[in-house]
Amino acid sequence: MTTIKANSTIQENKSQAYVTCPVTFVMDKIGGYWKPIILFNLLGGVRRYSELKRAVPTITEKVLIQQLKQLESEGLITRKAKPTVPPHVTYELSKSGKALRPVLYAMAEWAVHNSGKLSKTFSRQMADFPLE
Repeated sequence: MTTIKANSTIQENKSQAYVTCPVTFVMDKIGGYWKPIILFNLLGGVRRYSELKRAVPTITEKVLIQQLKQLESEGLITRKAKPTVPPHVTYELSKSGKALRPVLYAMAEWAVHNSGKLSKTFSRQMADFPLE
């Protein structure tokens, strides 16, 4: 893995953007391809790891685990593990993660209205993720 110089111009610009641009802050927390998808799937409530894996079948196990750890470290999800064999691990949105509900819902609604490829079935599935 490449080491990032702390005093590089790009890092200085990035740190300045975090302070001055709220969108940059949000993208740092939930940006990337997989994080919004995982968060969206947690809008419906508590999910086990296997349920998330089935909900996002194209994600690899390694990437799913990495993304869940990052979301947990950002305080957007909580992980609960019961000491059983096999382990019983669940994930859910934290209070901070739940505050993203309108953002994630707006993204999904925008996709439904602006893509001719999304089916009406998907639009009906949106009812499973109410705003409140």
